[in-house]
Amino acid sequence: MARLSDVIEVFLKDLLKDTEDGIEIQRNELAIYFKCVPSQINYVIGTRFTTEKGYFVESKRGGGGYISIKRVSVSKPYEYLMHVILSMGDEITQQSAEIYINNFVDYNIISLRDSKLIKAAISNNALKEVDADKKDKIRADILKNIMIRMSV
Repeated sequence: MARLSDVIEVFLKDLLKDTEDGIEIQRNELAIYFKCVPSQINYVIGTRFTTEKGYFVESKRGGGGYISIKRVSVSKPYEYLMHVILSMGDEITQQSAEIYINNFVDYNIISLRDSKLIKAAISNNALKEVDADKKDKIRADILKNIMIRMSV
Protein backbone atom coordinates (compact mmCIF):
# COMPACT_ATOMS: atom_id res chain seq x y z
CA MET A 1 0.00 0.00 0.00
CA ALA A 2 1.29 3.46 -0.89
CA ARG A 3 2.33 5.83 1.86
CA LEU A 4 0.16 8.88 2.39
CA SER A 5 3.03 11.15 1.32
CA ASP A 6 3.22 9.33 -2.01
CA VAL A 7 -0.54 9.61 -2.52
CA ILE A 8 -0.51 13.36 -1.80
CA GLU A 9 2.43 13.84 -4.18
CA VAL A 10 0.67 11.99 -7.01
CA PHE A 11 -2.53 13.95 -6.36
CA LEU A 12 -0.71 17.31 -6.59
CA LYS A 13 1.24 16.26 -9.68
CA ASP A 14 -1.99 15.21 -11.37
CA LEU A 15 -3.45 18.65 -10.64
CA LEU A 16 -0.33 20.26 -12.09
CA LYS A 17 -0.64 18.24 -15.33
CA ASP A 18 -3.97 19.91 -16.04
CA THR A 19 -2.65 23.49 -15.97
CA GLU A 20 0.18 25.57 -17.33
CA ASP A 21 -0.27 28.29 -14.70
CA GLY A 22 0.34 26.06 -11.69
CA ILE A 23 -2.00 25.36 -8.81
CA GLU A 24 -3.02 27.14 -5.68
CA ILE A 25 -4.09 24.96 -2.80
CA GLN A 26 -5.26 25.59 0.72
CA ARG A 27 -3.18 23.53 3.11
CA ASN A 28 -6.00 22.99 5.64
CA GLU A 29 -8.52 21.88 3.01
CA LEU A 30 -6.04 19.42 1.53
CA ALA A 31 -5.30 18.05 5.01
CA ILE A 32 -9.03 17.52 5.61
CA TYR A 33 -9.37 15.81 2.21
CA PHE A 34 -6.55 13.37 3.04
CA LYS A 35 -7.50 13.08 6.73
CA CYS A 36 -4.07 14.16 7.91
CA VAL A 37 -2.48 17.06 9.74
CA PRO A 38 -1.47 20.18 7.76
CA SER A 39 2.18 19.52 8.59
CA GLN A 40 1.95 16.35 6.45
CA ILE A 41 1.04 18.57 3.49
CA ASN A 42 3.97 20.85 4.35
CA TYR A 43 6.29 17.84 4.45
CA VAL A 44 5.22 16.61 1.00
CA ILE A 45 5.54 20.04 -0.56
CA GLY A 46 8.83 20.77 1.18
CA THR A 47 10.47 17.51 0.11
CA ARG A 48 8.85 16.61 -3.21
CA PHE A 49 8.24 20.00 -4.83
CA THR A 50 11.62 21.67 -4.44
CA THR A 51 13.42 24.07 -6.74
CA GLU A 52 15.99 21.44 -7.57
CA LYS A 53 13.19 19.14 -8.71
CA GLY A 54 11.84 21.83 -11.02
CA TYR A 55 9.12 23.57 -9.00
CA PHE A 56 8.41 27.09 -7.77
CA VAL A 57 6.61 27.00 -4.42
CA GLU A 58 5.27 30.08 -2.73
CA SER A 59 3.42 30.21 0.58
CA LYS A 60 0.75 32.83 0.97
CA ARG A 61 -0.36 33.89 4.41
CA GLY A 62 -3.96 34.48 5.34
CA GLY A 63 -7.12 32.71 4.34
CA GLY A 64 -6.04 29.38 5.78
CA GLY A 65 -2.56 29.16 4.32
CA TYR A 66 -2.57 29.02 0.55
CA ILE A 67 0.34 27.47 -1.29
CA SER A 68 1.11 28.12 -4.94
CA ILE A 69 2.99 25.41 -6.86
CA LYS A 70 4.25 25.94 -10.39
CA ARG A 71 6.27 23.65 -12.59
CA VAL A 72 9.31 25.31 -14.12
CA SER A 73 8.83 25.60 -17.86
CA VAL A 74 11.30 23.56 -19.84
CA SER A 75 9.93 24.53 -23.23
CA LYS A 76 12.82 26.97 -23.39
CA PRO A 77 15.92 25.16 -22.04
CA TYR A 78 17.81 28.45 -21.72
CA GLU A 79 15.21 29.80 -19.28
CA TYR A 80 15.25 26.58 -17.26
CA LEU A 81 19.04 26.61 -17.04
CA MET A 82 19.00 30.24 -15.93
CA HIS A 83 16.40 29.35 -13.28
CA VAL A 84 18.67 26.60 -11.98
CA ILE A 85 21.73 28.84 -11.96
CA LEU A 86 19.91 31.58 -10.05
CA SER A 87 18.32 29.22 -7.54
CA MET A 88 21.39 27.11 -6.86
CA GLY A 89 23.27 29.47 -4.59
CA ASP A 90 27.01 29.59 -4.05
CA GLU A 91 27.39 26.00 -2.88
CA ILE A 92 25.85 22.66 -3.81
CA THR A 93 26.28 19.13 -2.53
CA GLN A 94 27.02 16.28 -4.89
CA GLN A 95 23.59 14.80 -4.21
CA SER A 96 21.73 18.04 -5.04
CA ALA A 97 23.84 18.59 -8.16
CA GLU A 98 23.00 15.11 -9.38
CA ILE A 99 19.27 15.81 -8.93
CA TYR A 100 19.59 18.83 -11.22
CA ILE A 101 21.59 16.80 -13.75
CA ASN A 102 18.99 14.00 -13.70
CA ASN A 103 16.31 16.62 -14.39
CA PHE A 104 18.32 17.85 -17.39
CA VAL A 105 18.21 14.32 -18.80
CA ASP A 106 14.49 13.94 -18.02
CA TYR A 107 13.75 17.22 -19.82
CA ASN A 108 15.93 16.24 -22.81
CA ILE A 109 18.29 19.14 -22.24
CA ILE A 110 21.33 16.83 -22.15
CA SER A 111 21.97 13.22 -23.06
CA LEU A 112 22.52 10.42 -20.58
CA ARG A 113 26.14 10.25 -21.72
CA ASP A 114 26.64 13.98 -21.06
CA SER A 115 25.04 13.61 -17.62
CA LYS A 116 27.58 10.94 -16.72
CA LEU A 117 30.43 13.22 -17.79
CA ILE A 118 29.09 16.15 -15.79
CA LYS A 119 28.52 13.96 -12.72
CA ALA A 120 32.10 12.74 -12.99
CA ALA A 121 33.38 16.32 -13.20
CA ILE A 122 31.53 17.47 -10.07
CA SER A 123 31.94 14.28 -8.01
CA ASN A 124 33.62 14.16 -4.63
CA ASN A 125 36.16 11.83 -6.24
CA ALA A 126 37.12 14.47 -8.81
CA LEU A 127 37.41 17.04 -6.02
CA LYS A 128 39.32 14.81 -3.60
CA GLU A 129 42.34 17.16 -3.45
CA VAL A 130 40.11 20.12 -2.53
CA ASP A 131 39.61 21.02 1.12
CA ALA A 132 36.29 19.65 2.39
CA ASP A 133 34.98 23.12 3.27
CA LYS A 134 35.52 24.30 -0.34
CA LYS A 135 34.17 21.31 -2.32
CA ASP A 136 30.55 22.46 -2.49
CA LYS A 137 31.57 25.96 -3.61
CA ILE A 138 33.84 24.65 -6.36
CA ARG A 139 31.20 22.09 -7.41
CA ALA A 140 28.63 24.89 -7.76
CA ASP A 141 31.06 26.96 -9.81
CA ILE A 142 31.80 24.04 -12.14
CA LEU A 143 28.13 23.15 -12.59
CA LYS A 144 27.11 26.77 -13.22
CA ASN A 145 29.90 27.16 -15.75
CA ILE A 146 28.77 24.02 -17.60
CA MET A 147 25.15 25.21 -17.62
CA ILE A 148 26.12 28.63 -18.94
CA ARG A 149 28.05 26.99 -21.77
CA MET A 150 25.07 24.70 -22.52
CA SER A 151 22.75 27.69 -22.81
CA VAL A 152 24.87 29.56 -25.36
